[in-house]
Amino acid sequence: MKPRITVDVNAHGEFEIWINEAGRELLVKKLQALSERNDHFHLGPAEIGEVEVSSCPYRPDDRILEYGKILFRTDDWDRQYFPHVLDAGT
Repeated sequence: MKPRITVDVNAHGEFEIWINEAGRELLVKKLQALSERNDHFHLGPAEIGEVEVSSCPYRPDDRILEYGKILFRTDDWDRQYFPHVLDAGT
């Protein structure tokens, strides 16, 4: 089964990720591989993304997000470069 990952913002403004079993396995594998040395991966069409995402919406009013990046940042990195994010939500 081919991985299928669809990323959208729905009509209510909610961010959604729709995945099938193979898409879940691929996404988890990529997330678990993130480290200080391998700190990001791209979501996008097959030509440019390490993780291919679908451009076919589930609903007609979904706004598809075709490109994106997932970034891994340690607390030490954030403490040095973006300290305000460590205090957000506390």
